[in-house]
Amino acid sequence: MNPLPDHVLDLALNRFPGYTGGDFQVSPMEKGGSDRVFYRIRSGEDSSMIIVRYSGHKEENRHYVDIGQFLAGSGVNVPRVYLHDPAQGLIFMEDLGELDLWHWRNEVWMLRHQLYQAALDQVLLLHTRATARFEGSSLRLEHEFSEQLYLWEQGYFFEHCLGSYMKMPERDLKELRELPELQAVAGRLAALPRTLIHRDFQSQNILTMDGSTWLIDFQGMRPGLPHYDVASLLYDPYVNLAQVEREELADYYEKSAREAGLDLGGNFREVLDLCAMQRLMQALGAYGFLGVQKNRSKFLSHIPVASQSLSMVLGRLPGMEPIAAILESQSSAK
Repeated sequence: MNPLPDHVLDLALNRFPGYTGGDFQVSPMEKGGSDRVFYRIRSGEDSSMIIVRYSGHKEENRHYVDIGQFLAGSGVNVPRVYLHDPAQGLIFMEDLGELDLWHWRNEVWMLRHQLYQAALDQVLLLHTRATARFEGSSLRLEHEFSEQLYLWEQGYFFEHCLGSYMKMPERDLKELRELPELQAVAGRLAALPRTLIHRDFQSQNILTMDGSTWLIDFQGMRPGLPHYDVASLLYDPYVNLAQVEREELADYYEKSAREAGLDLGGNFREVLDLCAMQRLMQALGAYGFLGVQKNRSKFLSHIPVASQSLSMVLGRLPGMEPIAAILESQSSAK
């Protein structure tokens, strides 16, 4: 039985002559925690494309096509859009294959580091070339990273990871939330120079093909710190990189960014750690919310790796030891 509604299939057949008669196959695609639904439609051996169905509940879903065209115009590798029907919430787009950066996670570093560097090259184009083109454009984006958004990420972690998932008492949560050093991070990061950032720059949102990399799921793009994107990749809970690999990639990005004239706002490694803390808190909050509140238990399996990474990062940040100790005790208990 076809998983796509008849009117979507009819639209595909009418607008794309290569998909005729019964000579096509439709298969659903698994795609993370998104509320969108993805399908691959094939015709014969050589023709395929991706169909995305989205709802209007999240404003960012309606921005995907415009952002993609903007990024393509900035030289960033993104899939081509063949047809967008906003009334029905449908996008017909280029199929770049099934291999993402996550697919290569068990390969030797000699192979993986080239793909990671290629991915960092692409996101650097977003941080530089796309950012330069953004001023004066009519592109609509999500709310920029501000002190309030950083504080929201922290609160999301406390509520849904330490609270809902780890069952910490509210009194203890309140004490941790009010750590002076923790609250100061939001103001410090918000004061640094911003660029456009991907916002969810992790291995499953980076496709690989013929040695090149392509960015997807960029609808959450907004002004923020480039360090946040780098931290999202280096501390990706889906791929547990070795610390020496993280160091190599951080060096590569910093050198490339400075050569491109990007203002990294002072001590790159220190800000990178602060952004890694924020990103991991956001991810852990999301896993707790999806796993507990939405009963999508598979997301809970990513909590141990993300907790371990967050504990390591917090250990390098003065004043964050109480949170690191909680995470370590939870890890030992489980």
